[in-house]
Amino acid sequence: MEFMTHYEEIQLDTDHAMSVFDITPQIEAIVEKSGCKEGTVTVLSKHSTLSISINEMEGRLVDDIRQYFLNLAPPNMPYLHNDLDYRVGPPDWPGGDEAWREFRRTQPVNTHSHLIAMMLGTSESVPISEGVMKKGKYQSILAIDIDGPKGRGIAVQITGGK
Repeated sequence: MEFMTHYEEIQLDTDHAMSVFDITPQIEAIVEKSGCKEGTVTVLSKHSTLSISINEMEGRLVDDIRQYFLNLAPPNMPYLHNDLDYRVGPPDWPGGDEAWREFRRTQPVNTHSHLIAMMLGTSESVPISEGVMKKGKYQSILAIDIDGPKGRGIAVQITGGK
């Protein structure tokens, strides 16, 4: 069996905060295209407020997910990260601190989104055998955008053998 790797990115345009998308069909297509027979596919969010999780994609469960996590990390708490005027910018920010302050004014108040993403996680790995992802019958690979609407990137890396 010949060792192989394959990398692609999925672009996802989300429509609102706490939106859940089943990206299983896109991942399955990438696995098939890669030609991997035995290995692993890793799916990684390239954003700190977009989570990747494996669970059932069912409408009422999606509503429960939203409700549960927003109760754990309510948006209206006095989080320090949300106090944009006190955030310190990177030392090499083009234009210095004044440009950083201008940029901060365009940023959302989203500490709760970061906290929820930390609880859900930002990656999943699934075994591949005989060219097929070996996940449960009712399991889907979900992308959960906690801070949308936004354009999001998701990295997909396959390693294994052909």
